[in-house]
Amino acid sequence: MPRRATPRRYLMCSPAHFKVTYSINPWMDPSKPVDVPLAIAQWEDLRDRYRSLGHTVEELVPRPGLPDMVFAANGATVIGGRVLGARFAHPERGPEAVAHLEWFREHGFTDLLEPTHVNEGEGDFAVTSSYVLAGRGFRASPLSHGEAQEFFGRPVIGLDLVDPRYYHLDTALAVLGDTGDATDDVMYYPPAFSPGSQAVLRRLFPDALIAEEPDAVALGLNAVSDGLHVLLPQGAVGLFAPLRERGYEPVAMDLSELLKGGGSVKCCTQELRG
Repeated sequence: MPRRATPRRYLMCSPAHFKVTYSINPWMDPSKPVDVPLAIAQWEDLRDRYRSLGHTVEELVPRPGLPDMVFAANGATVIGGRVLGARFAHPERGPEAVAHLEWFREHGFTDLLEPTHVNEGEGDFAVTSSYVLAGRGFRASPLSHGEAQEFFGRPVIGLDLVDPRYYHLDTALAVLGDTGDATDDVMYYPPAFSPGSQAVLRRLFPDALIAEEPDAVALGLNAVSDGLHVLLPQGAVGLFAPLRERGYEPVAMDLSELLKGGGSVKCCTQELRG
């Protein structure tokens, strides 16, 4: 069956205040200056590309003093209109959770949960038609998995991350198709996961696209798919042909400035499901 795009609704936040003044992941180096105008231009290109593909993009107003707010995927997880807020592992990002919940309340979302346990939104929660895949090991608390399962009423499957470069699940795995017809499709980088978690992924997704190290290091798995178009970092050149072979249309994006903060396409994109 030919693949088709499904209109999506996304939440994004401009990198107007983006900079790297601290280091909370291996990608961040405060000695490397950030070109903010270039970061904004790259981000606007991503936002405009979503809109050109027929998707809706809502914008969260950036706040001074919160340089990582551009990574909007970390602010919450939304499934069926229900909003599980974030609780950040590092105090530098803590106020972002408040900003996100305020946005949801102001925009008519009424079923919200302020979590008890640390989770960083879609950084570590990946949604398929049947499950919520949940990363742990560097940021999210394992206790957040039970909290998410209870709130969403969906099975949550924990996956252990073991390489600090892939500190969030969305740096090591991307959901490509979630059609609900038992053909959920993902791509992932096996060495980012523990042996047991690799075995779980093989069982759940025996036909997954397996990424090689150069594409993982380019943050090629920090990608967003609408079921047809896959927006991913332009440096992940090894993923383009395999995606096309599966019927997807890869869309190369240049987010090189935001990579200095440890994020790319997915990190900048929170999906508002339902």
